[in-house]
Amino acid sequence: MTDVAIGLSGLGALFVLIALRVPIAAALIGVSFVGIWFLMGWRVAWGSLGVIPYQFTANWVLSSIPMFLFLGFISFHTNLTRGLFQAARVWLSALPGGLAIAAIFGSAGFAAVSGSSIACSAAMGRIAIPEMMKHKYHPELATGTVAVAGTIGAMIPPSIILILYGVIAQVSIAQLFLGGISAGILTAIGYIVVVLVRVKLNPDLAPSRDASVGMAERLAALKETWPILLVMVGIFGGLFSGIFTPTEAGAVGAFLACVVATLSREMTLERFLTAARETMTTTAALIAIAAGASLLTRFLALSGAGDFLSDAIIAVGTQPVLLMLGIVLVYLVLGMFLEPIGAMLLTLPIILPVVDEANWSLLWFGVVLTKLLEIGMITPPIGMNVFVIKGVVGDLVKTGAIFRGVMWFIVMDLLIVALLSAVPQLILYLPMTFG
Repeated sequence: MTDVAIGLSGLGALFVLIALRVPIAAALIGVSFVGIWFLMGWRVAWGSLGVIPYQFTANWVLSSIPMFLFLGFISFHTNLTRGLFQAARVWLSALPGGLAIAAIFGSAGFAAVSGSSIACSAAMGRIAIPEMMKHKYHPELATGTVAVAGTIGAMIPPSIILILYGVIAQVSIAQLFLGGISAGILTAIGYIVVVLVRVKLNPDLAPSRDASVGMAERLAALKETWPILLVMVGIFGGLFSGIFTPTEAGAVGAFLACVVATLSREMTLERFLTAARETMTTTAALIAIAAGASLLTRFLALSGAGDFLSDAIIAVGTQPVLLMLGIVLVYLVLGMFLEPIGAMLLTLPIILPVVDEANWSLLWFGVVLTKLLEIGMITPPIGMNVFVIKGVVGDLVKTGAIFRGVMWFIVMDLLIVALLSAVPQLILYLPMTFG
C-alpha cells in the first residue's frame, strides 16, 4: 500500500469513527497515531504523540480561549446581558416583530462578550423566548429567531473559532476580530430583515404591541445596559487600541465581568464556581480536539494525502466560483453532522493549501469559513443551537417546529455568504483601515 493510500484510508477510518459517535478528539488522535506508526514506525509515532500536541498547545495565543470562555460563562450565569434585551425591547416595540428584533440585538450584544453560539442562544433563550410567548408570538418565529441569533456569537469578537483559525492559519487574531465585526453586523441586519418581511407578510406571527412608550421609560431602560457596555468597552477599547493583546483582552474582560457582576449584586460563589467549572471542561475539550487536529496535519503531510486531496480539489474547481461553491457545499454537509470546531480542525489541513493556491486572503476566508460553520449550528439533524433552544422551552415547542422556524434564516445566511464571497471588502475594510 502506498503512503497516499495509507493517508486516504486513515481519513476514511476517521469518518467512520465519527459516524459511530466516537469523540472527535479520540478519533483524530487514534487515527493519526496509527497512521504515523504504519508510515514511520512505532518510535516516530510515540514521539509524535508526545511532541506535536505540545508544540501546538504551547502557543501563547491559545491561552486567550479559557479567558474568553470564562468571560462568556460569567456573563451568562450572572445575567449581565439581560439589560440589553430589555432596552432593545422598549426602543423597538413599535416595529413589526419588535420582540424578535430585540432578541437579535440582545444576541449581538452578548456575542461581544461570549464568543460562543451555544452560550449566546442559551442566554437569550432564557430571556427573550418567555417574553415573546407571553405576547402571543408564533412559537416557530420566537424559537427560530433566538436559535439563529445565537450564531452571531461566533462572528462578532471575541470568537473562539476565529482564535483557533488564526493560530492554525497564522493570521492576526486582532485582524480576524475586525473582519468578524462587519460580517456579524451584516448577519444581524439580515436576520432583522427576515423578521420584518415575515411579519409583514403574516402579521399573526407577531401580534402588534402598544407602542406608546415614554421617553422616560426608554432612558431608564438604557441605564440597565451599563454592565455589559462597560465590559465591551474595556475589551475592545484596549484590544483595538493596542493597549493589550487578545490574551490580555480575555483576562481583562473576565476580570471586568466579575467586578461588574459583583457590583450589580448578581455574583454568588455558586455562580462563580459553575462558570469556572464549565470553562475548564470546555477548554479541555477544545484543546484535545485541536491537539488531535495537529497530529492529523502531520499524518496527512507524511503520507502525502493532504497534497493529493488539495491538488484534486484545485483540479476540479479551476474556476474561483466553482471552487468556492465546492467549499460551501463541503461545509454545509459537514455542518449537518459535526460541531463547528471539529469540522474546521478536521478540514483545514486540506482546505488551507487550496485557499493559498487560489491566492485568496486567509483573513477573508477565515471569516467566511466561520459563517459557514455557524450555519451548521442550525441545520438538521444535529443543529446544536436548535437543541439548546429545545432545552430552554421544554415540551412547549417541538423540535421540528424550531427547525421550521430557522429555515427562513438559513436562506438569508446563504445570501450573506454569497455577498461576502462576491465582495471581500465587506470583511477586509476594517482590518485594512484600522489594522
